[in-house]
Amino acid sequence: MFKEFKEFVMRGNVIDMAVGIVIGVAFGGIVNSFVSDIILPPIGMLLGNVDFSGLFIILKEGKIAGPYESLDAAKAAGAVTVNYGIFINTLINFLIIAFAIFILIRNVNRLKKKEETTVVAPATKECSYCLSVIPVNAIRCPHCTSELK
Repeated sequence: MFKEFKEFVMRGNVIDMAVGIVIGVAFGGIVNSFVSDIILPPIGMLLGNVDFSGLFIILKEGKIAGPYESLDAAKAAGAVTVNYGIFINTLINFLIIAFAIFILIRNVNRLKKKEETTVVAPATKECSYCLSVIPVNAIRCPHCTSELK
C-alpha cells in the first residue's frame, strides 16, 4: 500500500498540482495586499474617504444599541450585519486575480504558438521503393534509381 501511495504522489501531475496550489496561495496573499493596501485606498479617497471593509448594514442591533462606529464595534455588540464592504473587497481581489491569470495564460499560449511555428521542415524523406533516406528535393533515388513523385 505504501508503494502504491508513493507512486501516486510521485506522478508528475500530482506534484504539479501541489506546486500550483502553494504558488496560488502565495499569489493570493500578494494580491490581497496589493488590493487592500494599494488599489482600494485611492478608490476610497475618490469616493469620499470610504473604506470598503467598513461598509455594512445592520439587520438587528446587538445588546448595546447602535449606531456603531465600525464593523468590529457592531460585532462586539452582537449585532447582525450584512458586510457588503468586505464583499466588494473580495470581488475586487477576484477580478484582479482573474485578470492576472488571464494575462499569464495568454502569454503562455503565445509562447507555445511561437514554438509551434518555428518547426523546421524535414531535410530528408524515405524512398517509397527501397526505403532509403534521401534528400527531400530528390526526384530520383540515388540507391535504387527509381523516379520519385
